[in-house]
Amino acid sequence: MMSGSGVRIDKYLWAVRLFKTRSIAAEACKKGKVSMSNMPVKSSRVVKPGDEIDIRVPPIVRRYKVLDVAEKRMGAKLTPDFVKDITPPNQLEMLELSRLASNANRDRGMGRPTKKDRRDLEKLQEGDWDL
Repeated sequence: MMSGSGVRIDKYLWAVRLFKTRSIAAEACKKGKVSMSNMPVKSSRVVKPGDEIDIRVPPIVRRYKVLDVAEKRMGAKLTPDFVKDITPPNQLEMLELSRLASNANRDRGMGRPTKKDRRDLEKLQEGDWDL
């Protein structure tokens, strides 16, 4: 844990547990999902305390502020000392609404729908339901 100096953005995103592996973080940078100042960044970009990082996670863009830099992966309890989630509340509401919409038709723990469930849903949507 280094204070004051910079570290590669892919290494930082992995260290503060925003991505599961460093290669996934580098791939997100390569695909343009990670940006700073509304500009996509390469995985070799150096981050310093005070920088703001945007990560596009459809359907929203999450925003994080770098509080301190770290090269080594840390425990989840230590991450609030290094990164702060500053995602606007309207983005978080949109994320919650999309989660509710995707789970609206299925109760939790029901598993995948069977073929019969799918056919019944199609009949219901088409109006061909015979009682």
